This record gives sequence, structure tokens and C-alpha cells, in this order.
Amino acid sequence: MQKILFVCLGNICRSPLGEGIMLHFIEEKNLHHSLQVDSAGTAGYHINEAPDHRTIANAKKNGVDISKLRARKFSAEDFDAFDKIYVMDDSNYKDVLCLAKNTSHKNKVDYLLNVLHPNQNKHVPDPYYGNENDFEEVFQLVYKACEKILEDITP
Repeated sequence: MQKILFVCLGNICRSPLGEGIMLHFIEEKNLHHSLQVDSAGTAGYHINEAPDHRTIANAKKNGVDISKLRARKFSAEDFDAFDKIYVMDDSNYKDVLCLAKNTSHKNKVDYLLNVLHPNQNKHVPDPYYGNENDFEEVFQLVYKACEKILEDITP
């Protein structure tokens, strides 16, 4: 079973989208036995909170329900629990790597958009201070990356 973790700053905008979109695909394609996903934030600002209401609304508009997800903080134990850890930007990348204990842990971490644009380390922009268009742009970026991940790991 492949285990994937999505990480952003607060775990209320970008990373819950990754988790929610993948959960949607797992349900849609009956991948319960081959794929497990979760999300976390590098900061503990929003622990146990639902995703941002604008993220929930935008995801729902696109057919994905993330309303039941709850924020949690990334921990060093996540390196052992997950096969792949996708981060959204440089800050998340640096914060996650700071907790890595070895090369094996570091090798699990990558920028989410590298699945679409290898080795370019492009950011998924944080829509928190943006408008509805920013939330839609982020949804589409994360959705396309999740489609590519699924394509790469399923036969």
C-alpha cells in the first residue's frame, strides 16, 4: 500500500485539498487497499480545525467534499508512516527537512508540483489572503498533480 502525506503551512488550504482530492479518487476508483492519504501543516495554528471555509466551498464546487477533514501538525513520526511527503512551497520543504533524521527520510520529501514539472520546485501558491480565483487556481493545480500521482502509481 502506498502512503502519501500532503503538507502546507496551516493544513487548512492547500494540503487538505491534496488529501481530499486523493480521497475522492480512492472512493471513485475503489483504491482503498492500495492507497492511503493524509495531510498536515508545518505550523500548529489550526490543530483540529476544519479547512478554511473558502477551500471547502471551492472544493465542493468542484465535486470534492473536504468538510470533515481536520488540521494536524506534521511530526517526525510522519517520516516512518508515509512513503511520500509532498510539500507546497520552499518554507514547507525546509521545515519538513529540519525534522528528517536520515537520508531515507529526506528522500521521501518533494514539492507537489514536481510531479508535473520535474525538478522545478514550483510552489502551490497559498490562497489564504487571496480571492475566489486564487482558491480555484490552487484547486486546479493540486487536482492535476493528484491525477498525475494516481497515474504514476496505479497500473
